[in-house]
Amino acid sequence: MGPDTTLRPDRAVAADGSRADHALPGGDAVRLDGRRARGRRTRESILQAAVDLASVEGLDGLTIGRLASALGMSKSGLFAHFGAKEELQLATIEAAAEIYVREVVAPAREAERGLPRLVALMDHWLDYLRREVFKGGCFFDAARNEYASRPPGAVRDAIAADFKTWEDLVANRVRAAQAAGHLDPDADPDQVAFELDAFGGAANVRFQLDHDEIVFEHARRAIRARLEALKVH
Repeated sequence: MGPDTTLRPDRAVAADGSRADHALPGGDAVRLDGRRARGRRTRESILQAAVDLASVEGLDGLTIGRLASALGMSKSGLFAHFGAKEELQLATIEAAAEIYVREVVAPAREAERGLPRLVALMDHWLDYLRREVFKGGCFFDAARNEYASRPPGAVRDAIAADFKTWEDLVANRVRAAQAAGHLDPDADPDQVAFELDAFGGAANVRFQLDHDEIVFEHARRAIRARLEALKVH
């Protein structure tokens, strides 16, 4: 997403006609920065509650009223941050994606390129599912199931785009492992990515039903076995 270019009334007008914070007196500028920092922290705490609530009750049930009730806030207080249900839903999806990157994608980048990085990505993903980073399990698995049969729209499109990003990431990690000479170059990266995702997705569904962590070990073994079969020896 691009930067926010919306003009805000709390910005002063500079001599050249542009709106700039530095046109404010020093004390006013400091107070304005403080209000913005508090506003960001409040928004972040609201979105943390929103992603947890949506992971349990679904994105469709995530309304200004429902979230206000869960947080003990007024609806008007939430409207100051999110003007409508769809805006709240889209911001929640974005916040969930940031958490996913922090918990799964970023740590895997520390591994060596090629197969080690692909394995690390799968391991961090399974660990994220096992730890239930979101209260209702994987936010994106839940959202994908909820909106799979819905007609196109901003929320459904955002969910589909995030899932496509994940699919592409896994497929690209497979390609990198092939380029490094670690995996069979004739294997179809998209097919391999589909299979790896299916193993983890199945484990998550089973875990949400019976909360037996052994399913993640089953998935880990299945993923390792599939990659082992593709290894170049």
